[in-house]
Amino acid sequence: MRLLIPTIAAAVAIASPAWAQNIPEARPVAASASTQKGFDVAVADYAKALGGGKIGFAARHLESGQQVSVNGSEMFPMASTFKVAVAVKVLSRVDKGEITLDQLVPVADANINESGPVAPGIFHPGIQLSVANLIEVMIIQSNNTATDIMTALAGGPDAVTANLRALGIKDQNVNADTKTLLKKFYKLPADVPLREGLRAARASGAAIPASNLPRADFDADPNDSSTPLAMIDLLAKIWSGKILSAKSTEFLLGVMSRTTTGDKRLKGLLPADTPVAHKTGTLGGTINDVGVITLPGGRGHVAISVYTKGSTTSNDAREKAVAEVARSAYDYFMFR
Repeated sequence: MRLLIPTIAAAVAIASPAWAQNIPEARPVAASASTQKGFDVAVADYAKALGGGKIGFAARHLESGQQVSVNGSEMFPMASTFKVAVAVKVLSRVDKGEITLDQLVPVADANINESGPVAPGIFHPGIQLSVANLIEVMIIQSNNTATDIMTALAGGPDAVTANLRALGIKDQNVNADTKTLLKKFYKLPADVPLREGLRAARASGAAIPASNLPRADFDADPNDSSTPLAMIDLLAKIWSGKILSAKSTEFLLGVMSRTTTGDKRLKGLLPADTPVAHKTGTLGGTINDVGVITLPGGRGHVAISVYTKGSTTSNDAREKAVAEVARSAYDYFMFR
């Protein structure tokens, strides 16, 4: 079920990305009661495909502040969407001159063993990559080795969360790097390397939570979670150019525009070649996608976050639900 808004005509040209720099951040303006009711009904319908799961969604037209949300103030597991906040903190250090984008960072053997290789076919120690390249693979490939190195360079999860609070974002919590988050999800000892812990658990016959099925206690944990509204607040602040330098803003949104994961999520039902700067997340009963959509014809930009939890259905069904929500938001802001 899609909101009753006509599909955009194919003749409308798709605008190329244009990242904002140092512009006023529009004050959020709630949609009308009838519009909100329409989204409530539509999102509830899309959620039926999740097998008892729930969708949390928020979208804001960045130029006007017009905003809609469903379950927007409820906490959802972020999965890999937390990597946006990590990138913001690392780039804030770049802006302060504490580190540089071309600074080389060692990729230790322990990092690789914990979370997989930082690039295909590279398994041995002796690798060094620049901060820029590590952010690139952290975002576009959702690489966990790069993420854990960047989380450490940011000062750790607590420093990332402290930066969010300093930016005025209260309902987003980063409490772990990826290897720690995965150990928590799989219920593995914190002091055992991830792969060794999984091998030992399987050898002992212990029950290991399925990577694509929900865990009620994990979904309810406020750690490593965000509300959809908090995430679009972060995206709006990035886009405004107020929290990072113009160079860092352009760098981050440019990297997010090259994301290779989740083509069937936010982008799945949008017109071909619609620019979307985004970051995906996947774990347990969660499939997420957050980002900024560029509308055609100079109609502006939409910050959007679509979170799910508790889903027991296939990844294809979950991704389609995310795509349906994104298309409804796109149509609304195109024709509002």
